[in-house]
Amino acid sequence: MTNLNLSRRGFLSTASAGLVIGVVLPEKTRAQSGAATAFDPAADPATFAPNAFVRVAPDDTVTVLIKHIEFGQGPNTGLATLVAEELDADWSQMRAESAPANDELYANTLFGLQGTGGSTAMANSYMQMRKAGAAARAMLVDAAAAEWGVPASEITISKGRISHPNGTEAGFGAFAEKAATMTAPAEPKLKEAKDFTLIGTDVPKLDTHAKTTGQAEYTMDVYREGMETVVVAHPDKMGAVVASFDDTDALKVPGVIAVREIPQGVAVYAKTTGAALKGREALQVTWDDSKAETRSSAQIYADFSRAAAEGGRAAEEVGDAMAGIDGAAQVIEAEFHFPYLAHAALEPLDAVLEVTDGKAELWMGSQFPSLDKPTLAATLGVDPSDVQINVMFAGGSFGRRAQPTAHVAAEVAEIAKAAGGNGSWKLLWTREDDMIGGYYRPLTVHKMKGGLDADGNIVGWHDVVVNQSIMAGGPMEGMMKDGMDPTSYEGATKMPYDLPALKVDWVRQDSPVSVLWWRSVGHSHTGYATEVFLDQLLEAGGKDPVQGRLDLMKGDAGRDRGVLEKVAALAGWDGTKVKGDRAYGVAVHESFNTYVAQIVEVSDQGGFPKVHKIWCAVDCGVAVNPNVIRTQIEGGAGYGLGSVLFDEVTLGEGGTIMERNFDTYRMLRINEMPQVEVAIVQSDNDPTGIGEPGLPPVGPAVANAWRALTGQAVTKLPFTKSVGV
Repeated sequence: MTNLNLSRRGFLSTASAGLVIGVVLPEKTRAQSGAATAFDPAADPATFAPNAFVRVAPDDTVTVLIKHIEFGQGPNTGLATLVAEELDADWSQMRAESAPANDELYANTLFGLQGTGGSTAMANSYMQMRKAGAAARAMLVDAAAAEWGVPASEITISKGRISHPNGTEAGFGAFAEKAATMTAPAEPKLKEAKDFTLIGTDVPKLDTHAKTTGQAEYTMDVYREGMETVVVAHPDKMGAVVASFDDTDALKVPGVIAVREIPQGVAVYAKTTGAALKGREALQVTWDDSKAETRSSAQIYADFSRAAAEGGRAAEEVGDAMAGIDGAAQVIEAEFHFPYLAHAALEPLDAVLEVTDGKAELWMGSQFPSLDKPTLAATLGVDPSDVQINVMFAGGSFGRRAQPTAHVAAEVAEIAKAAGGNGSWKLLWTREDDMIGGYYRPLTVHKMKGGLDADGNIVGWHDVVVNQSIMAGGPMEGMMKDGMDPTSYEGATKMPYDLPALKVDWVRQDSPVSVLWWRSVGHSHTGYATEVFLDQLLEAGGKDPVQGRLDLMKGDAGRDRGVLEKVAALAGWDGTKVKGDRAYGVAVHESFNTYVAQIVEVSDQGGFPKVHKIWCAVDCGVAVNPNVIRTQIEGGAGYGLGSVLFDEVTLGEGGTIMERNFDTYRMLRINEMPQVEVAIVQSDNDPTGIGEPGLPPVGPAVANAWRALTGQAVTKLPFTKSVGV
């Protein structure tokens, strides 16, 4: 047998002996996880595992091991489509399971470690998964040719059936065992785009049935024998720590087993969830706020604004922006305020950990298994090889589960460590825990200044971005360059517009408030600030919002131009910004190598914007599954719309976090969701991200429409703060 593996760079390689491990599913409680059990060809010789990603069973089903967590964005379907395409499988025979934690086999080729984020799942897997499918196909063909005694060149595969012109035909399963003895091609032949039958079609999502029937298992569904449920009392000021606690009343609650202090707070162990929550309510904790953030949001904004006025380090500079502005016929200034934002995923954080005789097994919606695994091992004092992670379905993330600090894994490990010995524990975060738990989208200030000449042309542009760094001080700090965190200002730099003089500065601020990437990361605020300010400059210069942008676009901004022209045609843009009681706004923004332009239709409903429709054009390279692309754009637009209209996490006097549930952290409601029409631009470029790029343009497009309708520029988000509703 041959050894077929995929390296970190995504290439197939062969060696002289031994079939590379596929992975098999253990018992049902491991749910969607492929688990860490090695595939044993001696125990299951009828299953064909040509590489770490593909398994072909005797019943003709093809299971694809998905190295990226599935929390609604579609990698189970998208990556399985790539394998099925090259394998010439029928979609009905395809299955998907989560891969185990294993950097060597399942690293994100763009990160170098196993993880999901930055809208990279498809981008880093496109060629890797196609090659995995093509290699499996070649080995099945060779097996059939050997079995039938015919040349391999005469074998064809279509919709999961292997056939020969003499009328002989069989399914994949008939050759699964023999295929395992075939030599894997080092560079399997891939299809040309013109021959695709599945890529580019709306194949049904593989996990829809399980999710809609309740069969899909999430971490919340995992129960282990003797398991204790644990909730932790966390501080309501970021950076505070336990000074002392009194557990007398907590221990009187029926079902409460123990109360123990851990580095993250005070943990209440109980037989049931209800008992754990009641025990925590009865707990008396005194917090040490000496190192906590005690400023209010208003005070932080004031400090950031002063820092912006002092200037920062240049992230990008073209020409002499200040000279251009100083010599301008007209100067326009604006200061944009963006609040801390919670991710507010439907499923709050949770984890189940079982420790048995020095070995640990974790069930969790782990977005970075490569970081969670060593954190568990180090905290528990065990070897990483004795830690197994089962990656579960997760009910959303939007960046929240992408934890460089692996703090949830650390917390559940500390819970087990404090208990000591063998056992199993389920850690639950409530919605309130999630809201006050930090790891927010950074509070940000943009101080903007632009100059126009006598003809209304932009002659100078200056943007000072002030916020905390997400990367500094953590495992991702190595991605910073010369102390600069590109995620803090991405999107404010490298704009598609040909401005003669431009300067973008970054000012780093520090705070005990923990921050984290939030859907579209820096683009979530830079897209708003740049596209709203540009619209103001174009208006002041007497320029059309669409044509003005097109006229400014650089020669190499063809894909930006393409989506803007496409959305203008889609929406029937004729240059009229206000028609009756409706106004129209536009924005275009590239993020994660995907180009998106949007036009929105807005009316004034009692002094507050009502968004009726969003037209969107997107260029994300090859559209592997157009339906997934459309739904991700729709979801991103809705998520982004809610964030600019309603959402903020506020620090009150003394630094206390004010918003604790959806009654105060106002999400977009179903009746407020506009109609969304999506046009996917045909492209031969390799696929790029789609989970995040639909978000950045929606906010500025709404703001631009609202200004056209009312004359009011919204520079302080959310709209409820500026509009006053």
